[in-house]
Amino acid sequence: MVRAIVGANWGDEGKGKITDMLGQDSDIIIRFQGGANAGHTIVNNYGKFALHTLPSGVFYSHTVNIIGNGVALNIPVMVKELQGIVERGVPTPKILVSDRAQIVMSYHILLDKLEEERLAGKSFGSTKSGIAPFYSDKYAKIGFQVSELFMDEAELKEKIGRVITQKNVLIEHLYHAPALKVEDIYEELMEYRRMIEPYVCDVSGYLDKALKEGRNILLEGQLGTLKDPDHGIYPMVTSSSTLAAYGAIGAGIPPYEIKQIIAVCKAYSSAVGAGAFVSEIFGDEADELRKRGGDGGEYGATTGRPRRMGWFDCVASKYGCRLQGATDVAFTVLDVLGYLDEIPVCVGYEIDGEVTTEFPTTRLLEKAKPVYKKFPGWKCDIRGIRKYEDLPENCRNYVEFIEEQIGYPITMVSNGPGRDDIIFRDRK
Repeated sequence: MVRAIVGANWGDEGKGKITDMLGQDSDIIIRFQGGANAGHTIVNNYGKFALHTLPSGVFYSHTVNIIGNGVALNIPVMVKELQGIVERGVPTPKILVSDRAQIVMSYHILLDKLEEERLAGKSFGSTKSGIAPFYSDKYAKIGFQVSELFMDEAELKEKIGRVITQKNVLIEHLYHAPALKVEDIYEELMEYRRMIEPYVCDVSGYLDKALKEGRNILLEGQLGTLKDPDHGIYPMVTSSSTLAAYGAIGAGIPPYEIKQIIAVCKAYSSAVGAGAFVSEIFGDEADELRKRGGDGGEYGATTGRPRRMGWFDCVASKYGCRLQGATDVAFTVLDVLGYLDEIPVCVGYEIDGEVTTEFPTTRLLEKAKPVYKKFPGWKCDIRGIRKYEDLPENCRNYVEFIEEQIGYPITMVSNGPGRDDIIFRDRK
């Protein structure tokens, strides 16, 4: 059986914890898109970790953890991350990397930084991890696949020469930076080859065999629906599809094999980076929620940037779950809201004097004002509760109202950062 865990909003919803938790019943866990520009924070028996490239199943000795062909693979980041968790006492995980995955090059990161600096106040809020230049090259067909690391030297150098001729026009004449050299890029690729060679695999072939054997497979997405380049808040989006449907492509499996899609929502909203955010809050109200949020404050797992904060957005979440094709919703960090006397929920958008509950395109979204409904808080700590019926009445009312508004079943409620801080609801 194949399950997908994906974000319903802007990312940072708590997908890493849900993947880590469900990894217990999985044989294979696959990262299928994105790169090291976002991270998953996980708290378990080994400690607290921020993963950027490795799948969130690396803490289990029984799982095979796969970097799929859809991932923007930063090889030094992956290897450093792997070494880092082993040094902290985690048994060396089983890792496979698709021979069709493409490589984030040092010049992708350089170009990302130079372009953000050039755009200045009109930048896209990039993490400067090279993701947009990487995907640009992938679709312009001038990227480097992992399999190409094993090409004949002359053939590889010829391709490098063709690629950097194009790159140097930008680097020298637009950004006024030193030109790239063939030998430097070749040595970079050879170092990557040495690092990655033990893990390279025909992943789609491996997964075909695994599916025929009936193994349990978990697809792990990065970011969320609203950062998808087609269906998100374009242009303030990421550069690969964040939807569960892309899991089949980014892993190399048939789409009909995906049987369960778990869309993860926070009990409030947060976002890193620029773009429309209708239910955003500011000042002391935002600072207090940010300080209490997540598993030690709402700060980006990759950048450390303070996350933008807001109240739960039913309009965005309904849309996000619909685009993901959610069969289940995991509702996270509910425990964080226990300090509030009342909790606003965004139930509609006012645009040009009219209220809508449908998520619009970016042009209209930027004019939207939130319409709120307020709920009484529960004013207590709910960590440690394991049964849904043991939650305070006001807390259950909050969950059930949101479930009704978004129209998708909330089957998991996370009430703490730990692997076991989870309440399962039977909604069948």
